[in-house]
Amino acid sequence: SRFHRGGGTLYDLEFLTDPSGRRVAAFGFHAGFAGAAAGALAFASQQKGQKLGRLQPFEKEEDMITTVKALLAGSEKGVKALVIGALGRCGRGAVDLFRKIGLAEDNIIKWDLNETAKGGPFDEILECQIFVNCIYLNSAIPSFITRDQIVAAGPTRNLSVVVDVSCDTTNPFNPIPIYTINTTFSDPTVSVDVGPQNPPLSVVSIDHLPSLLPREASEQFSQDLLSSLLEFPNRATAPVWTSAEKLFKEKVAAAMVAEGS
Repeated sequence: SRFHRGGGTLYDLEFLTDPSGRRVAAFGFHAGFAGAAAGALAFASQQKGQKLGRLQPFEKEEDMITTVKALLAGSEKGVKALVIGALGRCGRGAVDLFRKIGLAEDNIIKWDLNETAKGGPFDEILECQIFVNCIYLNSAIPSFITRDQIVAAGPTRNLSVVVDVSCDTTNPFNPIPIYTINTTFSDPTVSVDVGPQNPPLSVVSIDHLPSLLPREASEQFSQDLLSSLLEFPNRATAPVWTSAEKLFKEKVAAAMVAEGS
């Protein structure tokens, strides 16, 4: 391993964790917030028989909310959105967006581990117009939704837009195996093959959603990271840094074994 040969240490900000194992800084909230907004915009376009066009970053959150509400033009009334992973940073962001654009609280369905413990696929997803996946995937789980399930539902399906904030597109354990590509700001949705004469279904699978709100996302991340950065001079003893260094050394050792060093 060149890291071993160089004698340096790499501290990965994504693996700075507190004593409970929770990341000290993450873009999750704004990923969920922006993902829910993209889903609402895709839904608004679909109601007009259109495909969602290019997304542009918003200067501030207020501008995003105003734009989404204007394009929905009242069509959000009665819309149901289901968020899986609703108790995490990402899920809380999605729920917050749906509240701010005017969805009724009873129409924001919040699921987490307790609700998904029975294992999918879940027909409840098909009953909502928008589904947002915000889970952290680290092992094999049953699919949340499948193409066969979608086709079988036929024209009775309410589901119009899936937002896969988690974006486990290439993960063999992907619980949303109805698409195969990541989408982009320039082409934010991909259509699902739903069978003939069935209503359309689009997926948003953008893996850099916080960039839609660059200012707020950056400010939040910086604020969360600051206290750990101030501890960096004490990195030999500060738990947030010693645990990151320990992980780095474990990965270097594993790489050396893999290389036969």
